Amino acid sequence: MTANPALRDYLLTRRSVGIAFLQAPGPNSDELEQILTIGTRVPDHGKITPWRLVLIAGEDRAKAGEALAEIAARNRPGLDEGSLEIERKRFLPAPLTIGVLSSPKPHPKVPEFEQLLSAGNVALNLVHAAYALGFAASWVTQWYSFDSAAASMLGAREGERFVGFVNIGTPSIVPEDRPRPALDQIVTSWSQPSA
Repeated sequence: MTANPALRDYLLTRRSVGIAFLQAPGPNSDELEQILTIGTRVPDHGKITPWRLVLIAGEDRAKAGEALAEIAARNRPGLDEGSLEIERKRFLPAPLTIGVLSSPKPHPKVPEFEQLLSAGNVALNLVHAAYALGFAASWVTQWYSFDSAAASMLGAREGERFVGFVNIGTPSIVPEDRPRPALDQIVTSWSQPSA
């Protein structure tokens, strides 16, 4: 293979853009198909497709937010109006959010943990795909990934769980880079343990 300097430079400089800084336009139908196609080109031991995607776009963004606010109010009686408004706007202003579900399948050679990692790869690939098409994105989890009523309302089926939500849109800012860990603090070389 030959080196790909453009891809290298992208990977060295990619930075998430938070949902508050994602605006229209979002992907059109052809671009969305490309994003989904790229997003699902991930390691999948056994070719069992242990993930699913849920699209939240258009008017459904506000409807999903309203439903989240109702669940949040049930979970925490007395939640103030400002907090409820935050829930109502969870999928705004980004024009598109893709929920990524881990959907494990019984398999004698592919443990559920490996299937979960495959779903996580889908989420990251969706982020990369959005950038490849000129958009920006961020991958978040939030409380509704872990709340069974909220996850169910957002499309999770029995035995599934969200690994996150990928928000996609046109960036309204150029994000600054953040500090990254020093490699000598996180990388070690293996050596055989002494007896």
